[in-house]
Amino acid sequence: MTKKEKIDFIIKTLDELYPNPAIPLIHKDPYTLLIAVLLSAQSTDARVNTITPILFKKADNPYDMVKLSVAEIESIIKPVGLSPMKSKGIYGLSKMMIELHDGKVPPSFEALEAFPAVGHKTASVVMSQAFNIPAFPVDTHIHRLMYRWNLTSGKNVAQTEKDAKRLFPIEIWNKLHLQIIYYGREYSPARGWNLDNDIITKTIGRKQF
Repeated sequence: MTKKEKIDFIIKTLDELYPNPAIPLIHKDPYTLLIAVLLSAQSTDARVNTITPILFKKADNPYDMVKLSVAEIESIIKPVGLSPMKSKGIYGLSKMMIELHDGKVPPSFEALEAFPAVGHKTASVVMSQAFNIPAFPVDTHIHRLMYRWNLTSGKNVAQTEKDAKRLFPIEIWNKLHLQIIYYGREYSPARGWNLDNDIITKTIGRKQF
């Protein structure tokens, strides 16, 4: 298969499997999405989704969040891991949002990445899913599959993102990154991987490990 044929097959297969992929994190607006994505770092969406309803019941906006102490936030989010760093980040970004952005999530990579505990991947998810601005957030599933499909060198997530943006049409980035995540979890996991179940990798060929 040519690289174009591989790309076309990936897009076609993912559209058939996941025509309307939903964001797997519980949220209701850009702020709650930002907090949920921040919490998901080195954790699972399922675990985050058990914690955010408790947190958002107390504070689902920056004004209520800064009424809580960092210690209170940490005690709620402890099960998701990295709670000392994440609680300081949530409190700090909420304070900055009030002081610099009238309490609203700014639709800007530069502004989002200036917040504490917010990296490029988190900013990319918020830009793509909250504001519908083309972005290609690369998580562990996308990084793994892009390498497995021999579409990137796999050296780092920055290179994987650059390659994904070069190979796939910009108009489908926001949908595609979710589709690849769902596919990776269901058909092409890191552990317990079965090539026979992985129709995309089986069809287009894979990088030799």
